[in-house]
Amino acid sequence: MDEIIKEIKKLKEERNAVILSHNYQLPEIQDIADYVGDSLGLARKGAESKADVIIMCGVKFMAETASILSPDRDVLMPDADAGCPMANMITAANIRNLRLSHPAAPCVAYVNTSAEVKAEANICCTSSNAVEVVNSIEAEEVLFVPDKYLGQYVQSKTDKKLILWNGFCPTHVKIQPEDIMKLKKDHPGAKVLVHPECTSLVTSIADAVVSTGGMLEYAQKSQAKEFIIGTETGIIHQLSKQNPGKSFFPATSLAVCPNMKRTTLPKLLSCLQNMETEIKVPQDIRRKAARSIERMLEI
Repeated sequence: MDEIIKEIKKLKEERNAVILSHNYQLPEIQDIADYVGDSLGLARKGAESKADVIIMCGVKFMAETASILSPDRDVLMPDADAGCPMANMITAANIRNLRLSHPAAPCVAYVNTSAEVKAEANICCTSSNAVEVVNSIEAEEVLFVPDKYLGQYVQSKTDKKLILWNGFCPTHVKIQPEDIMKLKKDHPGAKVLVHPECTSLVTSIADAVVSTGGMLEYAQKSQAKEFIIGTETGIIHQLSKQNPGKSFFPATSLAVCPNMKRTTLPKLLSCLQNMETEIKVPQDIRRKAARSIERMLEI
């Protein structure tokens, strides 16, 4: 494995590539990456870099977002079959059909969507700014896609009426309230941090409902020594690295995204050796999707 790591680093320099890793990736992928973070943050880091090649270690919509923000770069994925089940639960045609029954309602699309869906939406949002984005919209009725649980959380924080799509993250719904309560008995002083993609039963018992970036920030600032983490287990690696002396317990060992674990060091090496697989968003879709992202960033 040391030889593979050595070769990856060598090829990265030769290709003038930047390696981006999502917080849910395998520990060895996070460790070799130039940047580790959430999907939009990574795409922005890629765009800010001087790299000719952007390697996205994540799932397909993340590579598409990187392509939207860096249209003149080569955006590659070590495993092009790493998709997002939630992103696949909504299509551009679904949004067009929704608009037939709610013609006056603008559409907010979570960044965890395809480029085509972003292009069809009025504005994008992340898990950390979704409430702010929804509140910025003048209309009283808002289409919110695709995550109904993130939507339910936003609905609890706004006076707007949200029309929710019936999408969800299969990994986050595996986290159950009883899992957290059981851990709380063993660790009564632990802070409970959960992702807003969790069900409302889970978010209602959390100390903080935050994005992956929010979890990292909370853990660093908190005086607590123990934390129960309600999101994909991959983030435990980054939390532990950044917070020596603190303990982090996954709410459940079942909260593993198989697509996030598809990227391996041998696949990353092959990606750099063969310069494949490229993810390219068509120009017409890219321009519309970029506008939805830019509107969000303006807020």
